[in-house]
Amino acid sequence: MRTALDTNVISALWSNEPSASLISSKLSGAYHSGGLVVSAPVYAELQAHPNAGSGFADNFLRHTGVVVDFVLDEDVWRLTANSFAAYATRRHRSGGGTPKRLLVDFLIAAHAVLRADRLMTLDPSRYKQDFPQLHIV
Repeated sequence: MRTALDTNVISALWSNEPSASLISSKLSGAYHSGGLVVSAPVYAELQAHPNAGSGFADNFLRHTGVVVDFVLDEDVWRLTANSFAAYATRRHRSGGGTPKRLLVDFLIAAHAVLRADRLMTLDPSRYKQDFPQLHIV
């Protein structure tokens, strides 16, 4: 069972947040049950982490066995676009105005739906409504 990782999971480890020990344990279990993957947008976000100096992210990912999927095919982009459009329409109709969520969140979720079996995130509510088919850890 391949697990896609949201940026906030790795960021919490690098920042040594209180949940870091639990996250580390869950990552180990996920690695052993099918492997870990991050999408290209997660990789890009990780580069901006305050504790990530030159080469830090690449070294971390390589040493922990996390694969970076740099190829985002048409099907990932179409699912992203359709899901983001549905969210924007729903928000507008509810009187909420313009979309407040970032397109990158939809791209991360679409990648997880199509290229992994589940998504590990610290913010499951961000994904549940727009990606009900996504198994969230």
